[in-house]
Amino acid sequence: MKTELLMIEDDHRLAQMVTEYLGQSGLQVQHVDHAAAGLQLLTQGQGAALPDLVILDLMLPDMDGLEVCRRIRALPGNAARVPILMLTAKGDPMDRVIGLEVGADDYLPKPYEPRELLARIRAILRRREGGAQPASNLLQFGTLEIDRDARTVSVAGSPAELTSYQFDLLVALAERAGRVLTREQIMEAVRGRELEAFDRSIDVHMGRIRAAIEQDVKNPKRILTVRGVGYVFAKQQD
Repeated sequence: MKTELLMIEDDHRLAQMVTEYLGQSGLQVQHVDHAAAGLQLLTQGQGAALPDLVILDLMLPDMDGLEVCRRIRALPGNAARVPILMLTAKGDPMDRVIGLEVGADDYLPKPYEPRELLARIRAILRRREGGAQPASNLLQFGTLEIDRDARTVSVAGSPAELTSYQFDLLVALAERAGRVLTREQIMEAVRGRELEAFDRSIDVHMGRIRAAIEQDVKNPKRILTVRGVGYVFAKQQD
């Protein structure tokens, strides 16, 4: 069964090149050139009809890619959790930060090598699959519950909305509760993100995770910052 991708990109020549290149690697690409068409496909898609990943251009004729990303993350059900790889011609690091803040799983500036695009797609999909399954697939810390099989997180019974990458970051920390991890160790733990990797993106994602699972984001009890080192997931119960 082929992996299915949705590419929202108004550059038809680029989209055709990407579609042909990824097709040679067993990835099937459905291309639309407007944000509205992409959102409609995601809204209508249920279960197997949803793409495995969305390749989203930042500059679209009918809507800013950041707004598209926000709307995808606000969709009901599994559609909100589809991984998003954002593409942009802008080189400003702040654009990358904003993209991650609104829910993108990864960020690739144009121009890019098709091989790098393929590598990043595979890395995101590997993280989503989760690799080898651990013996116990349910992690529980007080009112925080992490289901590694269903890839869901809940706090006191209420769902916490995280992107695919943020879920993997949370699991990586929770599996090593009580252990201080550097940013590099965290990126290695989730596998697939190259270590050239815009180190501060981890901080952006941690802020989003805290917003989803902490009662008081300004006074976190679960994910703690260790200045000059990295982060630690606190073992204490609620």
